[in-house]
Amino acid sequence: GVFQVESRAQMATLPRLQPRSFYDIVVEVALIRPGPIQGGSVHPYINRVRGREKVTYLHPLLEKSLAKTLGVPLFQEQLMQMAIDVAGFSGAEADQLRRAMGSKRSTERMEALHGRLMDGMALNGIGPEVGEQIFDKLKAFADFGFPESHAYSFAYLVYASSWLKVHHPAAFYAGLLAAQPMGFYSPQSLVADARRHGLVVLRPDVQHSAVQADLERVDQVLAVRMGLAAVRGLGEQVAELLVAERDRGGPFSGLRGMVRRVRLSTAQLEALATGGALESLGVDRREGLWAAGALAQEGPDTLPGVAVGVEAPMLPGMSEVEMAMADVWATGVSVDSYPTQYVREGLVAAGVLTVGEAFTHEAGRRVAVAGVVTHRQRPGTANGVTFLSIEDETGLLNIICTAGLWRRFRTVARSSAALVVRGRLERADGATNLLAEHLAPLSLRVPSASRDFQ
Repeated sequence: GVFQVESRAQMATLPRLQPRSFYDIVVEVALIRPGPIQGGSVHPYINRVRGREKVTYLHPLLEKSLAKTLGVPLFQEQLMQMAIDVAGFSGAEADQLRRAMGSKRSTERMEALHGRLMDGMALNGIGPEVGEQIFDKLKAFADFGFPESHAYSFAYLVYASSWLKVHHPAAFYAGLLAAQPMGFYSPQSLVADARRHGLVVLRPDVQHSAVQADLERVDQVLAVRMGLAAVRGLGEQVAELLVAERDRGGPFSGLRGMVRRVRLSTAQLEALATGGALESLGVDRREGLWAAGALAQEGPDTLPGVAVGVEAPMLPGMSEVEMAMADVWATGVSVDSYPTQYVREGLVAAGVLTVGEAFTHEAGRRVAVAGVVTHRQRPGTANGVTFLSIEDETGLLNIICTAGLWRRFRTVARSSAALVVRGRLERADGATNLLAEHLAPLSLRVPSASRDFQ
């Protein structure tokens, strides 16, 4: 949930770079972009930071522009300074280069500058072989690289977001949930992450919830309370009516009292009941569902007592998995469980590890891990490799699918909400991945959704 560094690639890079200063965050933000990736800047920079590779320059004239990033070009401003230093570009010509890098036809415009750059480098004694290597670094930024000023701005937001998550986690997660839809992760993943960080997340409630997610003190500790707008079919407008009426007239006296004060449709009452949002009124989920149709006939503009059939017969309570299914249907989120835990017994019997267990095993070991597919991503810079993120009740794991494996299991990978992945663990500088060798669908009792990215 931390701005700009929550993606799969950024999360894999953070333990390798281990930022220790604000400028390290600036570099982190700029490094995972198509320009530096295509230009071959990522691995050299990481290796130089960790002392595994000497800082070198393709030509001594590049030291002025690249010294602060260990000889590796990362920012648009550096590319402009490189052109000035090695090819004698004027400030105006360097700005033309910047415009070419930001153009929709950037590759063509960069190629058009090839002759001018090579001629200028030749005048400075730079041979054609080194000159072409320098040009390739410049040309790579035609695929998008950050200005340093932009990276500074984003790094400030990364730092502020991280500080909030560490020192005020409840406010951090409440803010993210209140701002949905946004960001890389679904509300279910955000809630699961909050719970893994020790937070209590409470489902929507007509007596306690604000319109959007907010803070609520429980036993002297701040918890996150889901907002009423998260309930299926309510939206902000109806949620605002409920909260405004509660603020004006005080807590609702009961289910009938609530519908007498705020007009709600049958579908809206059913969604509130299904999501457990009526329980503070002394109405459990099945009782609320039973009464919804009859009570929807009542409202602020109808005579009291016209509804019939409100009193429910003795109905069995919902099981734990039924409540999770109801929560996900009503709000998209189960606040106190995760879909995989309801099939964990069978997975354990089949020798399938949790994500948390996979992180404890040594690199190179072949393991099976199961989880909900939260993301599918095939970046244009990855040479046909597809990345999956799977999540269970213990955490997230990055799955690497080679082009060949993807061809074999494409249908399963694209259509399955959850997978059992068998493969070999990889670990480098604290980043753990699973190189997939086999994919199989995993049937879940509680549904879940995934997101696809380029």
